[in-house]
Amino acid sequence: MACVACGSSSKPEVDSLPPDASAAPAGGGSCANAPVPHVASTQDRYSLANGCFVLKSVASKAYAVKDGNGGYAATAAAAAGGEPLLLRPTGLGKYLFYAKDQSFLAATSAEAVGSVDAPEEAVVWTVDKTADGHFSIVSEQEGQPLAADNSGALVLASGGATAFDFEASSGCTPYPEMPVGIQGRTFTGQGIDKPVIGYADAHTHMAMGSELSDGSGNVGPSAAGIVYGQMFNRFGVTEALGNCQAFHGPNGILDAEWIVAGTAPGTHDTQGWPTFVDWPKVPNISHQAMYYKWVERSYIAGQRLMVNLGTNIEALCQFGSLTLGTKFADCNDMSIGIKQLKYAYQMQDYIDAQEGGPGKGWYRIVQSPAEARQVINEGKMAVVLGLEFSNIFGCGTKSIAGIGEVAQCTKEDIDAGLEEVYKLGVRQLYLYHDINNALAGTGIFSGVVMDLLGFLQTGSFRDTYTCPPEEHQWFAQDRGLPHFADFYIAGAVQEASLPINTPLTDFLLGITNGILPIYPPGRQCNAKGLTDLGRYALQEAMKKKMVLDTDHASMLVKNEMIDVARHQTPVYPLISVHGGHGGLTKEMAKDILDLGGIIFPYNPNGVMAKSVFDELKTMWPSDRPLGMGYGFDGNGFGGYPEPRGASRPQISYPFKLFEGPGWGPQFAAAGIKPVTVEMLTIPESGKSWNADVDGTPHYGLMPDIVEELRLEGGEEAVSAFYNSAEAYIQMWERVYNR
Repeated sequence: MACVACGSSSKPEVDSLPPDASAAPAGGGSCANAPVPHVASTQDRYSLANGCFVLKSVASKAYAVKDGNGGYAATAAAAAGGEPLLLRPTGLGKYLFYAKDQSFLAATSAEAVGSVDAPEEAVVWTVDKTADGHFSIVSEQEGQPLAADNSGALVLASGGATAFDFEASSGCTPYPEMPVGIQGRTFTGQGIDKPVIGYADAHTHMAMGSELSDGSGNVGPSAAGIVYGQMFNRFGVTEALGNCQAFHGPNGILDAEWIVAGTAPGTHDTQGWPTFVDWPKVPNISHQAMYYKWVERSYIAGQRLMVNLGTNIEALCQFGSLTLGTKFADCNDMSIGIKQLKYAYQMQDYIDAQEGGPGKGWYRIVQSPAEARQVINEGKMAVVLGLEFSNIFGCGTKSIAGIGEVAQCTKEDIDAGLEEVYKLGVRQLYLYHDINNALAGTGIFSGVVMDLLGFLQTGSFRDTYTCPPEEHQWFAQDRGLPHFADFYIAGAVQEASLPINTPLTDFLLGITNGILPIYPPGRQCNAKGLTDLGRYALQEAMKKKMVLDTDHASMLVKNEMIDVARHQTPVYPLISVHGGHGGLTKEMAKDILDLGGIIFPYNPNGVMAKSVFDELKTMWPSDRPLGMGYGFDGNGFGGYPEPRGASRPQISYPFKLFEGPGWGPQFAAAGIKPVTVEMLTIPESGKSWNADVDGTPHYGLMPDIVEELRLEGGEEAVSAFYNSAEAYIQMWERVYNR
């Protein structure tokens, strides 16, 4: 039986493969929450991943069993008498040895070996192949190899036998992990020279969280730990999405959700895995929304491209660090961004480890469109790295009395910064974000709260002018949710209106001595355009062939970016994949598309996505296929899609993708088989998420968004969605192959 029926993963049991097969097919993943498979006898240090074994001492030919004191001894004469151990990777070549009673084989001292009940450094073992074809097992904590002494007791080496073999067994206890809830295999490509089929999310932030390492590095959080949880942890979901009390306090009293939401502080149940009583949920934005198994669920449903952006807001981080967040947290934009990029590479290695070795994972960081096509053709997901923060390359700005604005960077800083991040694989950039910097002004949104944070970071409020009139032709102005409207119109600080008597406003008003910005009536736009330093940064980024997003720029800056791009030879494509954030007119949208760029909506449910699609298709150039992807903005403080409402066609779980009404003939023609998407449910607790009731509180509901789009937009909208990865790559080729 294949694990595809377990509702957790699409990696088949190795019993169903040829004897020498150990690598997972495309769409693989560990079969957590299901019977643990046997593993083929042909082994390397990586193919042991998630297999069930008994441990055999080569010298004595005896098998390890648990003794009555929690230790282990190689004393069983036959494999059937050995302790079944699940080898759960913590990284490439590193494993947990997980026993039937849910304990872990551990280095309990510098010499002793025993059992512990919870994962910690002492339970991590590095496994390697010896010259004579056996295995060594070394304690990560102690640096000493596992050995069997003369009595057979397992110890850390003191002259004992250190060579072991792993023999396939059965009866292991599955390691706890988030299910993916899809039955069926994902698809591979039609050939490297054929258009790719799959959808793209070109704006999201997987690496945001409360620790920017696999849990071993103590690197620290992003945004002062305001977002609790990790995209992955070497010990799995129990650690990555455990109880948030250490960060959010008892009953969540220290949760900083209200900082961005502009509401009064509240409380919540802090329990995460496996019950998730109060989080993640819409509209919560202070808990991890992009755990890697949730992303895997989207990948199996057909996601083939993701742009993973490092992000930060220094002023918000500083406020969090001084009040509710991690004290003395690193808040420097560039520092945090680079840590997030390195964390993304670490996760790629972790997923490779789960899938059987280097390069075998479904999450592949790419640095060129050709590489993206190759990866997608193999049936994997291409990941483009990017950066999005205001003080990029250190280019903040400070207002000094009697002097005015003073740039915090030079052209040399920009050159060095571009070179550094390019070498790290960054290929997409936002040169401006939320708060004015030395390069340009930003689009206005989120009312006075963001203006006050801007004052904290720059020392001044924005200067504004009255935006174009209401009857001006805005792109995708109304997505059906009024509180999102300012992301599509010019943004607009109305006369000072913000919640009062909250810790945030008290703190910020204390800094400004109670002064609030006073603006004229009506919608106000940022009067700061592109600076000379900003024009230099833009042109140098174009020389590096970076994908450049116009969103977050002020209306003036968007027009200037378009003008610069139009005067390149050939013209330079620009994109808007954050939904026109900060204001986008129809004229600008048409310019972006005519330059060879793309436009994706920001974080919509099916109704909103359909409304953007209806407008987008009227202006999409006729010489290329229409592709409308997504900008999820996971962990980006922007909120998540609400339910569509009881009056809309409801999702019927389970549902099928790639077959039936709304699915065009191109999927069957490409050999794509249907997959069945279940309501995402955790077997250990019964916790489930229904998109019609819960909206989209995390990335695991992306396949449900696909079904919403099918119900709302039919075949035309679904086809455009699954053409969005190709649309992104074609845009990137126009940038890259200049």
